[in-house]
Amino acid sequence: MDPLILGLIGFACALLLLVFRVPIAFSLAGVSSTFILLFFAMRNGGFDMVSAVAPTLSMVSSNTFALVHSYDLSMIPLFVLLGHISYHTGITTDIYHAARVWLKRLPGGVAMASVFGCGGFSAITGSSIACASAMGKICVPEMLRMGYDKRLATSTVAVGGTLGSLIPPSVLFIVYGIFTEMSVSRLFMAGVIPGLISLLGFLVVIYIWVKRSPEVAPVDDTILEKGERRKAAKRCWPAMLLFTIIIGGIYGGLFTATEAAAVSAFAVIVIGSVQKRLNWSQFILSIKDTCTQTTSIFFIAAGAKIFVGFVALTGMAPALVGLVEGADVSLWLLMVMIAGVYLLLGMFLDPLGIMVLTLPFLIPMVDGYGLDLIWFGVVVIKLLEISLITPPVGLNVFVIASVTKPSVAVYDIFMGVARFLVMDIVVLIAIIAFPILSLLLPNFMM
Repeated sequence: MDPLILGLIGFACALLLLVFRVPIAFSLAGVSSTFILLFFAMRNGGFDMVSAVAPTLSMVSSNTFALVHSYDLSMIPLFVLLGHISYHTGITTDIYHAARVWLKRLPGGVAMASVFGCGGFSAITGSSIACASAMGKICVPEMLRMGYDKRLATSTVAVGGTLGSLIPPSVLFIVYGIFTEMSVSRLFMAGVIPGLISLLGFLVVIYIWVKRSPEVAPVDDTILEKGERRKAAKRCWPAMLLFTIIIGGIYGGLFTATEAAAVSAFAVIVIGSVQKRLNWSQFILSIKDTCTQTTSIFFIAAGAKIFVGFVALTGMAPALVGLVEGADVSLWLLMVMIAGVYLLLGMFLDPLGIMVLTLPFLIPMVDGYGLDLIWFGVVVIKLLEISLITPPVGLNVFVIASVTKPSVAVYDIFMGVARFLVMDIVVLIAIIAFPILSLLLPNFMM
């Protein structure tokens, strides 16, 4: 059988398993290993399964061994640990409470504070799902208690949670950097300005929504105690310190991304202990949660690495590149096609699954067009960010629906999210049209 045909059948099988919600790691690793075995069994025109076992095992083991021994991969458990400890010690929620105090007089101030809280949470944890889950339990019930419209209350946290994909540190940026061999430090810096623009865009949507329909966000008329704003701002110093270590340290050349992960993880343990916010049971719980989440990510990455080898072996990526080049597709049409694929897959698959499934094909194509892979990484992450809130399977929407008490229908959350999706598309177009938004900080790194 022609290797390309074999590759296409294997890709279709992997995609089908993912659609049926088979775990990503098992789908990619199982299908890739099986079809690599078939490739070696049929390479001489016959079918010799016995002789195919050795090269298959060698290829699978070498790919996974190289991944596990990747230096950049070690930052994932460190940043995950940072996020869990920050959550259990209340460092991340302090940002929300401070933003609520400072923004209470603005239209939809509590909703805006929720977005700021999600942005701050994301800047420390790097996980959109964790952000939506944690902040959904805190912000949504409070807004509903105050009389906020349920669509506004839930959608602001759902979209705010997506900022964890773009604002560094981001697990998706780390995985993208490993698979494209790009600098994770530069990728982190590239996500800062687009992430802040996304956050600002969400605030604009809330402001316009509330100004046009004031009844969706009752005014918070509680009287603040003297000095409460100053006290709320002072409580945010641990979060600001951690963000400075990560962003300032990397931008100033003091740390690599991996070193920043280690220093910030150590710093949050010291801060939590000194402030007596971190006890032994919270620390152990954070370690357990970190091990669970990290193991899941590592298994997915290992399966994806085997899948990359399978794609290279069958020649699917060069064939796709040749097809696109032969069609003489313009740059803008190419980006529209890529965006369409990501948004379509985002309706059925989770962001990490989409990325590891598509990168083996897209990177050679984008590289052939001479495009900057750092800039393209930001475009990919923004598309994955959008996929977290697109129906029918926007993961953040379902997370909010599952943690919100009293419960809110998924339909109502999607109706609220629709307004923010328009702003997301506008920001995406700006990122594509003006690469300087992504490349400004990386180009000035020391």
